[in-house]
Amino acid sequence: MLYKTITKDNFKMMVEDLMENNEVIGPKWRERDTEGNKIYRFLKLNNFEELQMDYTRSYSSPKNYFLPFKEDIATYDLKDSDWDQQIQYTIHPRVIVGMRACDINALRKLDEVMVKSIYPNPYYFARRRNTIIIGLDHEPLEDCFCRSMNADVAFHGFDLFLTDIGEKYFVAINSDTGYMMTKRFGGQEVTEDDQLQYKQVKKEIESKFKTQVDVSIVPELMDLEFESEVWKKWGDKCLSCGSCAMVCPTCYCYGIEEQVDLTFTHATKRRVLYSCNLLDFAAVAGGHNFRPEPHIRLKYRYYHQFRGFVEAFNQSLCVGCNRCGVACLAGINPKAVIDDLIQAEKL
Repeated sequence: MLYKTITKDNFKMMVEDLMENNEVIGPKWRERDTEGNKIYRFLKLNNFEELQMDYTRSYSSPKNYFLPFKEDIATYDLKDSDWDQQIQYTIHPRVIVGMRACDINALRKLDEVMVKSIYPNPYYFARRRNTIIIGLDHEPLEDCFCRSMNADVAFHGFDLFLTDIGEKYFVAINSDTGYMMTKRFGGQEVTEDDQLQYKQVKKEIESKFKTQVDVSIVPELMDLEFESEVWKKWGDKCLSCGSCAMVCPTCYCYGIEEQVDLTFTHATKRRVLYSCNLLDFAAVAGGHNFRPEPHIRLKYRYYHQFRGFVEAFNQSLCVGCNRCGVACLAGINPKAVIDDLIQAEKL
């Protein structure tokens, strides 16, 4: 990995240049919560001034620019006894600016499933390949536990990663595209003073992680406490609304819908993001539901995040952003659930 620095004025010029021929996405705020705090979302930027580089945490993750809530995966034209299928993989080049390390690491986890698996997802791959990612360091919020999940630092999965060191950014370069962009807009060699400022900023960021989650025994704990009353305790609170999955940067469960128009001449096959917490997730033909109760569905969600994915890919699916905890109307959050499981094991 190469390291350079770039002035903030030159970085602005870089983003404005990218806007001329690409869709540029970045953190913007449009609403406030009930306490008056800004709610940030990754949205299309119309000018550089809309880019909120000092944002705290986006309500939902940038995942949905790679796995949309809804996408048409095929369309069909029907005529007489024949039919014609259209599949479109082409994606216009896109740039996402300001992604946090945990969100970049979340994409790398999705890559394991969507790109590197036996059955890769060509729609996801097309978006991933045609997206430039510019990451950004930040001070963690009090409820972030991405450091506990080893997701607070990104080493791969981006083109550029920025750390604010005052009048300029310390830039980690991780691709040929990132190198050419930095060179074109006045990237400079790192000085000794730059290194000292960078190390100081990184130390300050590390010191501000307040929430810690002990995940060292969680995979085994999921088996040991599989029938624990802890699941009933939290499951009774669960509203089965699926909000947690909708804001999660790594959830990828989906459903397939097929729609035929009234003339029977055109049809669409559509993929829709779904949630394993929804009532009908495990329902099958004939009316049977393999997971009829909220606490069972909640348990399997956690089991996949902290046990199943570990077994398949040797890493947890959770990155510790706690978006699910913020979005949950019932106040369920991973730290509280895991702490209860650990306590139950000690009894």
